[in-house]
Amino acid sequence: MRELRHDVNGSGLRLQFSLPLIFEDRAEIHARCDSIYVEQAHHRLRREEEHPRKQMEDHGSAVLTDRQLLAILLRSGISEPGAIEIAERLLERYGSLSSISRCTACELGRVKGIGATKAIQLVAAFGLASRLCKESVRKERIDSPERVFQLLGMEMRSLCKESLRVVLLDTRYHLMRVEEISKGTVNESIAHPRDIFQPVFTAAAFAFVLVHNHPSGDPAPSEADRRLTTRLAEASKLLQVQLLDHVIVGSPDNGRTPWFSFKQAGVL
Repeated sequence: MRELRHDVNGSGLRLQFSLPLIFEDRAEIHARCDSIYVEQAHHRLRREEEHPRKQMEDHGSAVLTDRQLLAILLRSGISEPGAIEIAERLLERYGSLSSISRCTACELGRVKGIGATKAIQLVAAFGLASRLCKESVRKERIDSPERVFQLLGMEMRSLCKESLRVVLLDTRYHLMRVEEISKGTVNESIAHPRDIFQPVFTAAAFAFVLVHNHPSGDPAPSEADRRLTTRLAEASKLLQVQLLDHVIVGSPDNGRTPWFSFKQAGVL
């Protein structure tokens, strides 16, 4: 055996090894030392990655990946293959947190390793996140598509079907309440102006914002969306109530803005 002190890649970190005499070439010895160090470093990083709770304690949730955050929710009381592997399986199956958030407890419970209890915990976690988004804007002016998206975006972009809602506002553009008008494909046959204006007058709202989602994630308006908006704009003038905006909720894929605003587009 031969003892060697090695400066790893010129880093100043010195390692001491006992290596077999078969490694006669000094360059080969140093290359082997570098390889051992890199392998150990990768192993150490992998161990840290597999202990997300410790990382959260030390550094907070911002440093964790989606997989690690899911693993923390899944960890307690589950059997092998382990929380990290199940989190990976979820992300591979559904593609994103947004898609996972659309799942029901029954759907998630069918994923191997999760079960009914963990599925309910995941659904509850996504539900709390959605309510937190709403809570932060309830006492602020809702007079922009950014505020509307902050209020309803997280919830509505996770829906599997289209939902048409009205956001009712007082004279200061503060939230009075949100009411759902219809579910399913938004078109003129199921989104008649009288159905939209009824909750506006019932609540004696000063203004309202019409909101619906596109489950595809693409917030670009359809021709039916444009026709409906035009009809509502004309009716609101006759009825002397303010249609502040019509916002379509999508998802922020490929860096796009996750909503479309008819007001920003100059239609309203």
